[in-house]
Amino acid sequence: MNLRSNSNILENVKLLGKSELNSKKITQNVATEVHVPPAKKIRKKIVVQAADENARASTSKEEVQVSSWKPGNWPKTLQNIREMRKNRDAPVDVMGCEKHGDFIGSGLVKLMSKECIDILRTIIPYPYIVLKLDRQPVYDVSDLDRRFHILVSLMLSSQTRDQVTDAAMRKLKTDIPGGLTVENLLKLDDGVLGKLIYPVGFWKKKVLYLKRVAEILRDQYDGDIPQDLAGLCMLPGVGPKMAHLCMDIAWGSLTGIGVDTHVHRIANRLGWTPKVTKVPEETRKALEEWMPRDLWREINWLLVGFGQQICLPIGPKCGSCLNATICPYAKGEVKLESPRKKKKLVE
Repeated sequence: MNLRSNSNILENVKLLGKSELNSKKITQNVATEVHVPPAKKIRKKIVVQAADENARASTSKEEVQVSSWKPGNWPKTLQNIREMRKNRDAPVDVMGCEKHGDFIGSGLVKLMSKECIDILRTIIPYPYIVLKLDRQPVYDVSDLDRRFHILVSLMLSSQTRDQVTDAAMRKLKTDIPGGLTVENLLKLDDGVLGKLIYPVGFWKKKVLYLKRVAEILRDQYDGDIPQDLAGLCMLPGVGPKMAHLCMDIAWGSLTGIGVDTHVHRIANRLGWTPKVTKVPEETRKALEEWMPRDLWREINWLLVGFGQQICLPIGPKCGSCLNATICPYAKGEVKLESPRKKKKLVE
């Protein structure tokens, strides 16, 4: 073997060594850059991902079921209640908060003095109802004061019959020097204010609430009431039910269903909620989930009067109710707590 051939062999060996070395480096780089996880981890990841997807699908199905729920026979039930309320002769129809924006009313009542009306009340409990007098609102006050009257009447109405609230509102309007305004209310002594609103429910607390609200309206709203739901709910003694009704009656803005104890009770008796609700605010949310929005304004007036005349808290007149054969409560299918419990102030 000559020297040239030995040289060629050495050259080939060197090239081969470099090639193998480069190959190893490439392999190492590839292995470093492309990491293939163990099969077990892949399987675990797939299982977890599938579980998450199943959970989301299950949640989505539940949401669809809740949002699509509607009570059976509700259109028929509603139509029957409308039929029973067609005379509009319940206390709420003539003494509800929307009636407190005017002083006396219109027609014959407008011409009668306060003394005549008071005398008439001693003979006939509800003269407006018995005489079928037209009481369309005729406002003798400014829009600003009218809105304040509506707010005050709503605050007084909690845990109080409409007849008592109506009497208190009349005394506030006639006995406060200069009439019922924010400024005049603030000038009034707490003891005098208490005598004027007594015997509304929780009258002592309401004296404090009224005074504090009047201060807030004077200092923060130029004597007017808040024009939004959040602002109303921030006022002492004002809860969601009052706020929704105030937005509708005072400002003409429908923000939600006004659910008081009557609406709360009747909605549960009729099975108008997916499950029995504990508080009015829970009932409101349940009703708004399925009830068409164009019924929200009507439903408070409708059910409150129905609750005052037929679907009473204790001893409901199921025998006189057109829904007796389709009402879950009348058929014994719904069991509710007795209303004979110690009352607390519901805002």
